[in-house]
Amino acid sequence: QVQLVESGGGLVQAGGSLRLSCAASGRTFSSYTMGWFRQAPGKEREFVAAITWNGGNTYYADSVKGRFTISRDNAKNTVYLQMNSLKPEDTAVYSCAADSRLSTSTLRLAAREYDYWGQGTQVTVSS
Repeated sequence: QVQLVESGGGLVQAGGSLRLSCAASGRTFSSYTMGWFRQAPGKEREFVAAITWNGGNTYYADSVKGRFTISRDNAKNTVYLQMNSLKPEDTAVYSCAADSRLSTSTLRLAAREYDYWGQGTQVTVSS
């Protein structure tokens, strides 16, 4: 079992930055692909970014490419999402998720492919 806890959300003006953190429990975190998803009010959950177990491969949604960066520190059992140049349309609840297939090099973009989820952290971008 893996427990995920997000932090770092908040209210920021358009053009600002936030860094989200996702702290994981469990010894197998370093073997999991990790992803970030978001869900805005009235909208479906959407993929934001993912990173392989060793950080060797990342993938981003087109809407955040060039503005967001996903990274991980396996020694700290933590994955990060650095968000720059934030826009009002980035407003959502952001959740991290773990794909429990061990040490896979495949990045999965569908929420249903992830096995463990955090509770989420609210990000609000004002115009």
